[in-house]
Amino acid sequence: MGFWVTTLIFILIGVVASLSARLCFNRGPSTNLFHLTLIITATVCCWMMWAIVYLAQMKPLIVPILNEE
Repeated sequence: MGFWVTTLIFILIGVVASLSARLCFNRGPSTNLFHLTLIITATVCCWMMWAIVYLAQMKPLIVPILNEE
């Protein structure tokens, strides 16, 4: 899977989790905002962790040098 496909999957997971939290935890506007903020923050952090690991594999910081001898 490419970078953009997985990014769209993370967006979809965040939207589905936010909607399900609004349906399950319907106690008041402040509680909904609290759960929505936590879900969006968790989704963004998971995506950033995945993106950093994915992009680090494309151009590593320490380039292995082939020794021909």
